[in-house]
Amino acid sequence: MTTILKQLTAMQDKIEFSGTTLVKRNKEVVAERSNGYANRSEEIKNNNFTRFGIASGCKLFTAIAICQLVERGKLSFDSTLKECLNIPFPAFDESITIHHLLTHTSGIPDYFDEEIMEDFEELWVQNPMYRIRKLEDFLPLFQNHSMKLNVGDRFHYNNAGYIVLGLIVEQASRIPFTDYIQEHVFNKAGMKNSGYFEFDALPPNTAIGYIDFPNRTWKTNIYSLPVKGGPDGGAYTTVQDMDKLWDALVNGELLGKHYTQKLLTPYVYTEEDDSWYGYGVWIDKENEVIKKYHIMGYDPGVSFHSAYYPETNYKVVVCSNKSEGAYDMMRVIEEGFTKDIS
Repeated sequence: MTTILKQLTAMQDKIEFSGTTLVKRNKEVVAERSNGYANRSEEIKNNNFTRFGIASGCKLFTAIAICQLVERGKLSFDSTLKECLNIPFPAFDESITIHHLLTHTSGIPDYFDEEIMEDFEELWVQNPMYRIRKLEDFLPLFQNHSMKLNVGDRFHYNNAGYIVLGLIVEQASRIPFTDYIQEHVFNKAGMKNSGYFEFDALPPNTAIGYIDFPNRTWKTNIYSLPVKGGPDGGAYTTVQDMDKLWDALVNGELLGKHYTQKLLTPYVYTEEDDSWYGYGVWIDKENEVIKKYHIMGYDPGVSFHSAYYPETNYKVVVCSNKSEGAYDMMRVIEEGFTKDIS
């Protein structure tokens, strides 16, 4: 694994990576290192225990929560939106199910549609980001819009669908979504340094997100994202906590065997990404053999990628407080152990 360490160092320098990387096999740490600043103004460096935003990486937490509630008999994957949520969506197809929402095949409109919008900050012109502190605050962004696609037509990545899933979690469990995740996911997995923290109340050792410009100036992402994250993205975690999440998931500590398998089943193929999607997780397979489960998140000032390789029991976590970098680091790591996982 000396090769991985050398390649990581070279890539860190090449892209000016800012963040923390962890590579483990079973319980052995293969590589762990940090680079860049958690706070540039105060010149506070990132360290191996720094908390980072992970953007859409936390859709997996939402999927786990839904599967737990199905396991407890509170919901069904075939439950329709109308059956499990008493919030009106007048233009939505009544046949939309929880399964459709989990697999991005519901066809509902998104509040940030990457096909037609380029800048996240466009969202907050009419609905300022500092007002987005609970799930209902997202509803005006998509609740009354028309369907984008027919139900089940195809995969179309959709953040609004996961907001709806979070609302379903709240109604089924009768507690706020972030409290549910804290109690039933983070606490169960031993993720003591993870949470849905607010931008204006970040705990110590939490990285601020930075947006870099070609002229080497920068700004923070505080005006680009909601004040508090939710079911579609925005939680904070550490590389160690994310490693614990993979362990807890695959070892049956969060779900029983049947529902763990339901979550990790490849349901829909997306040609654009040449990958499959389960419930909140991307899945790569070759000749029907699953090679990799992975999650990712990219927002202004955030890049994140993490994976579990079932054949070799490798786990990789890359957290960054810049808009880019996690993918490049992930690619270098995978090149370093291609022989082991191919």
